[in-house]
Amino acid sequence: MKILGIVLIIVGLVALATGGISWTRREKVLDVGPIHATAEKRETLPLSPIFGGAALAAGLILVVLGSRKGRA
Repeated sequence: MKILGIVLIIVGLVALATGGISWTRREKVLDVGPIHATAEKRETLPLSPIFGGAALAAGLILVVLGSRKGRA
């Protein structure tokens, strides 16, 4: 539960700081015999500030509950 909480906190902070998550992927454009060509495509998953705040809050709750459950 703590690990999931930490992941949610990180995702929430990234969403609030950048407005989304971006990554680059390679796509094969041409493949004819010995000739190969690839292109890099940058993709973005836009995340609203509401999602970032909710993920951050849920992560904090899970971390706190995980800490209390470990003590009981």
